[in-house]
Amino acid sequence: MLWLDGRLGAETVAPFDLTDRGLSLGDAVFDTALALDGRVAFADAHLDRLVAGAETLGFSVDPDRARAALRALAATGPRLAIRTTATRGTGPRGLKPPAEPRPVLYATAAPSAAALAFAPLSLWVTGIARNETSPVSHLKTPGYLDAVLAARDAAAAGFDEALFRNTRGRVACAGTGNLFGILGDRLVTPPLADGVLPGIVRAEVLGLAGGVGLHPEERSLALPELLAADAVFLTNSLRLIAPVRAVGETRFASAGHPGLARLVAALTDRVAASCGVPTSRVAEAGGP
Repeated sequence: MLWLDGRLGAETVAPFDLTDRGLSLGDAVFDTALALDGRVAFADAHLDRLVAGAETLGFSVDPDRARAALRALAATGPRLAIRTTATRGTGPRGLKPPAEPRPVLYATAAPSAAALAFAPLSLWVTGIARNETSPVSHLKTPGYLDAVLAARDAAAAGFDEALFRNTRGRVACAGTGNLFGILGDRLVTPPLADGVLPGIVRAEVLGLAGGVGLHPEERSLALPELLAADAVFLTNSLRLIAPVRAVGETRFASAGHPGLARLVAALTDRVAASCGVPTSRVAEAGGP
């Protein structure tokens, strides 16, 4: 399904100006959210991040229009991945942004497999560095080619996802999510300054940690420290929490870790409350 200019359509093909800077330069931001039974999980946080990301790039997103798009698309299926995109709009040739941008907002919805939630995965350490010196490392923009190439190489090596380090060799993130390690009673995740996206589920997990007996820490992680963790997991809005069973040749029993099990239960409750659904709807056919 496609939402464009306040209208829903069953096709995802629409007229598009080929001088749009989102298409020609990746001059855009986007957001991906999970919708269950007509409601978007953590909708306010997703909208706030989209609006803030556009402001960082120097153009505006109308939060009311974006919310209308989310609501309209969320009503079209029982379990959906909704992607909302805002571009700066059209502009002349060259890199310099137009003085008066005319942003374009559109959104799409596609079914999201329930089995994706809480499913374990394996990570392959890519040699491609995450550029923590770039403001773009903290934004969701269409410039995903590093992640695309790393995902291709990870799949060729027999892994599910890629793990990125930054230019200083510190652990940054996965290609499509934030990374956490459980070390004793500490829940450690890299800080935003290490080239990390402020993930919506990342924030939820940090907020839930204390209630399940884990002490949250945002600090830099060297890869050997992560490999020595008791459990490792990835977070994003569709996978929610994905226990990591391997990073390269290092194996983990993450799915069976009691602290991670408590986090999964707590996050399941939060998603269910946000969407107004029973907890069973959050992880149908899923679970670690």
